Amino acid sequence: MKKPDFKSLILFENEDLIVINKPPYLPTLDDRHEAQNILHLAKAYSEGAQVCHRLDKETSGCLVIAKNPEAYRHMAIQFEDRSVEKIYHAVVDGIHDFKQTMVDRNLYANNKGVVKVSIDGKPALTYFDTIRTYVRHTLVACNPITGRMHQIRVHLSFLGAPICGDILYGGKPLYLSQIKRKFNLKKGTEEEPLMQRVALHAYAISFRLLDESPITVAAPYPKDFAVLIRQLEKFS
Repeated sequence: MKKPDFKSLILFENEDLIVINKPPYLPTLDDRHEAQNILHLAKAYSEGAQVCHRLDKETSGCLVIAKNPEAYRHMAIQFEDRSVEKIYHAVVDGIHDFKQTMVDRNLYANNKGVVKVSIDGKPALTYFDTIRTYVRHTLVACNPITGRMHQIRVHLSFLGAPICGDILYGGKPLYLSQIKRKFNLKKGTEEEPLMQRVALHAYAISFRLLDESPITVAAPYPKDFAVLIRQLEKFS
């Protein structure tokens, strides 16, 4: 994977904090399978950089980075008291009419990194709202109140609305042939999914700066997510 220009990822920056639009496929922290990670790039840009939370490797979008220990503490307190608001966008299988639909189900992660709904797990709470429905899919806004591993993915699967491309939790790859009538595939070629990853994007984040003023930062869709939405719009 080509090393991204860290500066080009920045959505917001002041003397204390940076918010970036994390590209898909780039891990937040050290990953033995990848030479690059966000923390590594951030430290090269600003020596004291610390990542304030995590996004899954495949997930794109808003990620907050502190430039100094005071800023890191300030953000850690806000994450701890759940005053940071995060909105994710997901494309899911099926047509769903979510209106502040709440999933309050404990989540348990096994040692293989697979998460299940379980009374023995840690409390997890997410709200879901339908943004738009297409022929066979729905664009959903997801507001996780807690920050558990794979929380949105498992809670959507629990609702019978797994995320497109999320094979681990029952999602199916989304092919153009599913949404475009009279789809013709070139002879001798195999159709590729419209998106090669889990269709999840950390769209916006709201928190307080060190002077207590509120801020909301939104991250534009990366190319693959934008193409997916464009095709769904076109053929619905």
